[in-house]
Parts: sequence; C-alpha cells; structure tokens
Amino acid sequence: MMGMVGLTAVAAVLPGCGFQLRGTPNFAFDSIHIVLPTQSTALGAELKRRLQLNSQLQVLDDPTLVARAQVVLEILSEQREKVVVALNAVGQVREFQLRTRLRFRLRNQRGTELIADTEILLQRDISFNETLVLAKEAEENLLYRDMQTDIAQQLVRRLAALKDIR
Repeated sequence: MMGMVGLTAVAAVLPGCGFQLRGTPNFAFDSIHIVLPTQSTALGAELKRRLQLNSQLQVLDDPTLVARAQVVLEILSEQREKVVVALNAVGQVREFQLRTRLRFRLRNQRGTELIADTEILLQRDISFNETLVLAKEAEENLLYRDMQTDIAQQLVRRLAALKDIR
C-alpha cells in the first residue's frame, strides 16, 4: 500500500518538472536527401530508418530527386577504428578502444550551410583475451552496432534542433 502511494506521488510530480518521454522528432523541413560516400553503409541504412519513423518527413533516396529536397544531408566520411590501449607484461594485447567517426554537413536547396562540417566521435573500451577470441569478436561487433545506433540518434536530434532552414 505504501509503495502505491509513493508511485502515485512520483507520477504526479514528474509532469510538473517538465519530464516527458522523447517522442518522434519534429523537423523544420518536410523532405531530405542523404548523400552517402558509398550507397550501402549500415550507418546510412540506420539513419534512413530513424528519419522515416517520422511520417511527415520524406526521405528522398533517388539522386535525381535531390532538387526536390528541402535539405541535403551529406555524409562526408564514416570511419571505424580499433586502437590498442593496454598491453600485459609480455606485450600481449589486453584492451582495445573501438572508435566510430562520422563527418557530415547539412545544406538547404540554395546551398546555404545549415550545419557546417561536423564530426561525431564515439568510443568504447573492450577487454581482450586470446582464449575467448570468438566471443570478443561478437562483443566487438555488438559495440560497433551500438555506436552506429547512437550516432544515428545523435544526428537525428541535431537535425530536429534546427528551427530555420532559410
């Protein structure tokens, strides 16, 4: 009974402090064209999927339709890195740092830059054990996929933060 009263009190206070669940982002534009360095990247597919969640936004894939897009998102580079950060006493690798970098810019139909050349960098540390190579490889792939999702979410939030596309 006491737990129910506490839960009710928390539910009553949260809306008053401005808390609300993150919903579908609202964009200052109705159509977007995404220019990728190579057409079949996993990050590009994730980004398109995230943008298409908004039913009001039209994602124009066809390069011939670029003139119809209100904004053009140019993915300048996408890079994955794996760097050794720790060795044991005999020189064997004990820890790696995984990095994912994305460089992009956004411009409107007239070519005016709305978001200048920007880089998003994410990094994750992963321990390494040569006796668990297959498990560590699967963990590495999972971490890269997680970073890819995180970058796509960050990029969508940056696009949603734009208020004026003139």
